[in-house]
Amino acid sequence: MLSMRALIQRVSQASVSIDGLQFSNIGIGLLVLLGIEADDDESDLKWLAQKIAQIRLFDDAEQIPNLSVKDINGEVLLVSQFTLHALTKKGNRPSYIRAARPEHAEPLYNQMTIALQNELNKTIATGRFGANMQVSLINDGPITIWIDTKDKA
Repeated sequence: MLSMRALIQRVSQASVSIDGLQFSNIGIGLLVLLGIEADDDESDLKWLAQKIAQIRLFDDAEQIPNLSVKDINGEVLLVSQFTLHALTKKGNRPSYIRAARPEHAEPLYNQMTIALQNELNKTIATGRFGANMQVSLINDGPITIWIDTKDKA
């Protein structure tokens, strides 16, 4: 079963640089690395956007992670990362055959940006699709969560 994947990291700050220049940055919030497969569609991204906006990874007054990025009015940095679909079973060179081709993945990445903005009622930061990016972050916790749309059913 194919799936859209997100690797989500709770951060105190994160940024993307391209060609040595800072492209985008956030403070407290989530860095979301997004992998898209060939059969992914709008229903996958809508489900995933809602899950990302509502997942409770931030501490409440009792230091229990009961709050979402939306609850804390946190920021989101969304970065496309086809390598999340690497197949590593055979040999030592990962295969990316399951990752969506750019002509399919880029529109879904752009739609995910809009879906997250709608879920959060604010603009989110992004990387640049297809670019060689340097991603910096301070993982807070550390908290890193893997979400796969094949698990939505």
